[in-house]
Amino acid sequence: MEENSNSIAEMKNGNDDHGWKTVTYQKKNKKQPQNQQQVRSAAAGGGGGVSDRRSDVFRVIEEHSEERHRKWLEDRQAAAAAMEDHSVVIDDVEEVSDGDEAPVQNGAPEEKKTKPKKPKKPKVTVAEAASKIDAADLTSFLADISVSFETQQDIQLMRFADYFGRAFAKVSGSQFPWMKILKESPVAKMVDLPLSNVSEDVYKTSTDWLNQRSVEALGSFVLWSLDSIISDIALHQGSTKGAKKVVQQAASKSQVAIFVGLAMVLRRKPDVLISLLPSLKENAKYQGQDKLPVLVWVITQACQGDLVVGLFLWVHFLFPMLSGKSNSNPQSRDLILQVVERITSSPKARTILLNGAVRKGERVVPPSSLDLLMRATFPANSARVKATERFEAVYPLLKEVALSVSSGSKAMKQITQQMLPFAIKAAGEGIPELAGEASNLFIWCLTENPDSCKQWDNIYMENLDASVVILKKLCDEWKIHAEKHSVVDPLKTTLRSLIVKVSFSIQNLNMCAASMLAGCGPQLPSVSVPRISYLLVF
Repeated sequence: MEENSNSIAEMKNGNDDHGWKTVTYQKKNKKQPQNQQQVRSAAAGGGGGVSDRRSDVFRVIEEHSEERHRKWLEDRQAAAAAMEDHSVVIDDVEEVSDGDEAPVQNGAPEEKKTKPKKPKKPKVTVAEAASKIDAADLTSFLADISVSFETQQDIQLMRFADYFGRAFAKVSGSQFPWMKILKESPVAKMVDLPLSNVSEDVYKTSTDWLNQRSVEALGSFVLWSLDSIISDIALHQGSTKGAKKVVQQAASKSQVAIFVGLAMVLRRKPDVLISLLPSLKENAKYQGQDKLPVLVWVITQACQGDLVVGLFLWVHFLFPMLSGKSNSNPQSRDLILQVVERITSSPKARTILLNGAVRKGERVVPPSSLDLLMRATFPANSARVKATERFEAVYPLLKEVALSVSSGSKAMKQITQQMLPFAIKAAGEGIPELAGEASNLFIWCLTENPDSCKQWDNIYMENLDASVVILKKLCDEWKIHAEKHSVVDPLKTTLRSLIVKVSFSIQNLNMCAASMLAGCGPQLPSVSVPRISYLLVF
């Protein structure tokens, strides 16, 4: 009971213990040693001292806790104040940046910080870059890659292009506006782009090395170079779509180098381009008005190397474009005609072209192309344009090249057999000038190849109007042809056959035949006019 009363007394005296209470158990107290009981009894006698000491301990703890809490609040308030000050500074900076005047500090305006200007790179022209190419260094480089890649000529050619790519790397697009030059310049000016800046030693070193590469490797290199140029055109068109002013794209590292390398290959090995004609004709990426200046430049480079190859490419690739709707405009026609005018006006052009009328077994100007040329040169009066006179100027030489073949040869028979159907069709189209030229070609076929007479006999009824025109011309010029050609028996036989076949439909053939018989002299057989009349009746 005393222990319980002591516990209660302690609880009463411990009102200042801030809610802390001491709970004691009777069993534990019984087991406590005697000295602890004595201490507890002493505490019961003087309980106020223990309670005060306990109160002091907890008061210190609470003071530390309150101090930590107060410090935490102060830190939080300081952080909030710092955030507010930072936002004010940001707002002030934005106001200064948006305003027209600099903030005033201590009554003086703050100076604006100016960024240092980047030093401008010096402009390097194509001529300056080309002048720094050393022929001896190039020779050493080509010798090294020829040994390092002995069996890989395609890699050799790529390294060749890389060499010139490094040489012209500092040339900017403004110094080499090739698209503008090709689009606006005449053929005579664009042909020297950009090789006119390359020294003769560098050019000779390069072309001598290129001459030792295979046609297959050079062909792949030409297509790769041409594809790179075409890709730049597409990139240029994409970047300027919708823009009123055309802006020249910056030249890539190898832009000038591609033109230099491609020009060297085409001038040294122009036949490579003939082997690539099927790809150029069939692939759509090489077609279109925007590609024409580049293709013209490519063909003019081949012309510089071989005039015959240049004419072959013009006849088989450029000229047929004029019959298509996409390129039948004055600009395209003018550009294409400039190429053939340059070819035909070159020194000794006639001799060179006639000696090379056949290229690798194929006619430079085949009969089908001569037919197109004839129609462009002799159109109807209503269809004449400014370019017609230019066709009239080049037509005689091109016709001469087309008909350049040995008499009596197998090639002559092939040409006459191919040319005769074109000629008789053109003669019957009702265009006087075209009919006259077509009749001349038809008669040339008859006099050069006796088998052409049989060919005419077979197609006579299908081309009745044209045959009448040709017969009339034969009638008017019979003396000339009889004196020029000693053998006219096949033609005589053909005329007899034709008279029999169409006697019922041609009323004026009797007069024409009688005139021919009267002026033919001893060359024609003794066939009387009544005999002809008899054939006409029956």
